[in-house]
Amino acid sequence: MELAGKTILLTGATGGLGRAIAAALASKGARLVLSSRKADELAALAESLPGDGHRHLVSDLAAEGAGAELVAAAGEIDGIVANAGIGANGKVDGYSAQQIETLVRVNLEVPIQMARVVAPSLRRRGAGHIVFISSLAGKAATPRHALYAATKAGLRAFSLALRGDLARDGVGVSVVCPGFIREAGMFADSGDEPPMNLGTSSPQEVADAVVEAIEKNKIELDVAPIRQRELANFAHRFPGVAARLTGRVS
Repeated sequence: MELAGKTILLTGATGGLGRAIAAALASKGARLVLSSRKADELAALAESLPGDGHRHLVSDLAAEGAGAELVAAAGEIDGIVANAGIGANGKVDGYSAQQIETLVRVNLEVPIQMARVVAPSLRRRGAGHIVFISSLAGKAATPRHALYAATKAGLRAFSLALRGDLARDGVGVSVVCPGFIREAGMFADSGDEPPMNLGTSSPQEVADAVVEAIEKNKIELDVAPIRQRELANFAHRFPGVAARLTGRVS
């Protein structure tokens, strides 16, 4: 799908990855509907982007029904980039029931509900594109990341299946799976270093992958140095071996 003149709803727009994605989409001529919880930052971001016609909507996606309400408020759109997400680092019994509910809602339920609401209009027009920002954590699960990995694995699986459901109607669906991202995002905010010298990627590389996914109708794009990608896909195929290796290096 050509981005010029298209209207794209972007969630998590004021985060580090969101800002990079917004700039990349706007530079291709897309009109953006930017969403996050931060009204002032949204307004400033919309004003700073190239092009015109950008809008912003304040939304707390942790609230019940927020995903469907956001799509309805956005009006007629040509696509969605579901970028908003919550990180989780710790054992599952260290989280309250409410924390788990919020994590699952924002990371998995909301993107699914948004796709449900927007799909009929995209089908009628026979065009459009939905991008889900998953993670290599959804392929290579590691200790203390069970909740995060579960939501990202679910999001990846949903994307791959939804693509088949919508393909005959001319609607594209892609999943972008970043690894360790420097400068912005959950991993950068944690202050951790990538294990085993696996390296990092930049927010711009994630943004470029989103653009490529839409313009070339890619099924799946991993954003990480090659060694990191290879290890993640190895762990996806051979989880038992990967678990033993992870246990030794943790």
